[in-house]
Amino acid sequence: MAEAVELQVGGRSVRLSNPGKVYYPGPGHTKLDVAHYYQAVAEAVLRGLRERPTTLQRFPDGVDGEFFYQKRAPKGLPEWLPTARITFPSGRFADEICPTEPAAVLWAANLGCLTFHPWPVRGGDTEHPDELRLDLDPQPGTDFRDAVRAAHALREVLTEHGLRGWPKTSGGRGLHVYVPIAPRWTFAEVRRCAIALGRELERRMPRQVTTAWWKEERGEKVFVDYNQMARDRTIASAYSLRARPEATVSTPLRWEELDAAAPGDFTLRTVPARLAEHGDPFAELAEHAFDLEAVLELSRRQEHEEGLGELPYPPDHPKMPGEPPRVQPSRARKE
Repeated sequence: MAEAVELQVGGRSVRLSNPGKVYYPGPGHTKLDVAHYYQAVAEAVLRGLRERPTTLQRFPDGVDGEFFYQKRAPKGLPEWLPTARITFPSGRFADEICPTEPAAVLWAANLGCLTFHPWPVRGGDTEHPDELRLDLDPQPGTDFRDAVRAAHALREVLTEHGLRGWPKTSGGRGLHVYVPIAPRWTFAEVRRCAIALGRELERRMPRQVTTAWWKEERGEKVFVDYNQMARDRTIASAYSLRARPEATVSTPLRWEELDAAAPGDFTLRTVPARLAEHGDPFAELAEHAFDLEAVLELSRRQEHEEGLGELPYPPDHPKMPGEPPRVQPSRARKE
């Protein structure tokens, strides 16, 4: 292995150990390649991480090795890198890194972090999300093109409720749509909005979209993963690398780009040039903070007029008021 190197970003020098270690065996990308990628896109990555408690998805031996999620800030944290305290569904808490400058991105890359998972809150108020994140997840038998069709329909739903969304690739087959919101509502309320929007999308596209939590009920449809808005659930940040053989990137797009886009177009090699040439479509998110009252009213109508109440939470959450039984439908029928 080559000796450590020093990289400059945002006025700081960050040490990178073992720069020659291979992280992506297919294309042969090394740890230094990963660091150079994050050096090139550091400011854009930071837009999605700034002042947000952030979990690090670390791959110390590359994408073919074991990985783990680093929630608590590791020992040896630089004095310039702050933390924020977050509370898990269990009631326990942790102090997570809360990046405020681009050097934090390279510091994390040196630890083998390929993917950043920021909470949808800021460190100053970790109880009220300021982003509504909608995850369009193609199920087996569907693909990215199905997610694109669902995203266009979702855009119409958002517009009708006074909202605006910004899409990005997941780095895989799916799409994420971000809606910046005022930090006035709880996790439970914002999650209810994700459910309501998902149900409205499902109503308009019943053969293409589902909000069914249980996989056995989803079929060959695009799943609106509403539980990505549950507490302690996160989505890969914009410009995060993904642990896929071709080193894809979760990449912000403009709506007019969706139809011609393919996830494989956006990789460690291609995204820095794209960003330099076309700019960051997510740059304007911070200028907006939308109101969710129209969507909360939609949720109330769905419940009172259609009997559509709560949906299951993730298994690590405590039982929530009004939540249906957490048992697989097929198992419930047998019992």
